[in-house]
Amino acid sequence: MKICSICHRISGTGDDHLDCVQKRRVELEDEDLKNKIPEKIDLGKNSNDLGVEVRAILEHLSKEKDRQS
Repeated sequence: MKICSICHRISGTGDDHLDCVQKRRVELEDEDLKNKIPEKIDLGKNSNDLGVEVRAILEHLSKEKDRQS
């Protein structure tokens, strides 16, 4: 028996829980995707072609990325 390094609960297998490992992987993928969105779509180049809602979402994500850096 071992303590899961992700959720810090007892693991009967001696390894981290599979669901904890999968959740962690998905969180890292989501964060990586969120960080790449403003880079993939250049906001200054073609922001007039996008809808108001899409521009607002992309601006929010780029501001969130700047705060985390």
